Amino acid sequence: MKIAFYGSSLVSAYWNGAATYYRGLLRSLAEKGYEITFYEPDVYDRQKYRDMEPPDWCKVVVYEGTIDALKAAARQAAEADIVVKASGVGFQDDLLLEEVLGNASPKALKIFWDVDAPATLAELKADPDHPLRQALFKIDLVLTYGGGDPVVNAYRSVGAAECVPIYNALDPQTHHPVPEDSRFAADLGFLGNRLPDREARVEYFFLDPASRLPGRTFLLGGSGWQDKPMSSNVNYIGHVPTRDHNAFNVTPMAVLNISRASMAENGFSPATRVFEAAGAGACLITDHWEGIELFLKPDEEILVARDGQDVAALIAGLSRQSAARIGARARMRVLADHTYAHRARAVDEIFRARLGARMEAAK
Repeated sequence: MKIAFYGSSLVSAYWNGAATYYRGLLRSLAEKGYEITFYEPDVYDRQKYRDMEPPDWCKVVVYEGTIDALKAAARQAAEADIVVKASGVGFQDDLLLEEVLGNASPKALKIFWDVDAPATLAELKADPDHPLRQALFKIDLVLTYGGGDPVVNAYRSVGAAECVPIYNALDPQTHHPVPEDSRFAADLGFLGNRLPDREARVEYFFLDPASRLPGRTFLLGGSGWQDKPMSSNVNYIGHVPTRDHNAFNVTPMAVLNISRASMAENGFSPATRVFEAAGAGACLITDHWEGIELFLKPDEEILVARDGQDVAALIAGLSRQSAARIGARARMRVLADHTYAHRARAVDEIFRARLGARMEAAK
């Protein structure tokens, strides 16, 4: 079966947090026999900061950031059995959705894949005339990056025929243990770009604990933090390319996951980083959000902090030996239950059931 997938970028993780998710899922689907073409616009300098070349398991079509090029790419949807428009493509998303749905074959399974459901749903609730809300009656299925029952119920309330969460996971081929790297030495590391709905939580869960523990070392990676006030025991290293993420995860005694505010409020939304870190065998400390126990067991496979004081207390009381034990348990758990092979199996079942039912109805 042919999939036409319209997303932000497969070949560049630059300002593109969905890259790991796309890569892990689509490679696992390709291994199940799907013929996939990924269409991505050349915007936000992503092509200048590619961190992988087009893979042999997926054809990548990069189109110019122009209306004409977008429409030409959308016309290719007519050849696919399954057509996917992802959220947050980054160039004329509403027009792209309209063009993709308009060009898709009537027999094709039409999917909206939301990689930031809380943000999208907030837009839909605020605007009864939002183009996506108007297009939902043409869409067979909404798949989401996470969100659990709250997101499923919210999507149904605005007109989605069906909504199924497909959670982040581990790609063991890309995230795994590696030797430590002295560039990333620290007691606690955090990796994340500076975003409006994350910044206050980074202050609360990372920068404030750092100021409380002057004898400990903290490592901050990600873009946009260069003018942010921080204590002298915080080492800011800027953008960390994906090739260094494993080393970033395994070298500090522990690494921190800080959810964006909308994800934390909704719950059931483990970030890609949770599985990347666990796959490398890192000891992970996460801010609290509902549903953590569905993925990793608190206190044994992951440490949970409800505020900055908790983070400071966990770091002050943690040893390298206990951190290593927690990281090893986390790695065993995600390999057993939370790889992209597991997620692709669920997606494959959904696709085949949907298309099979459509074929039966057409007889």
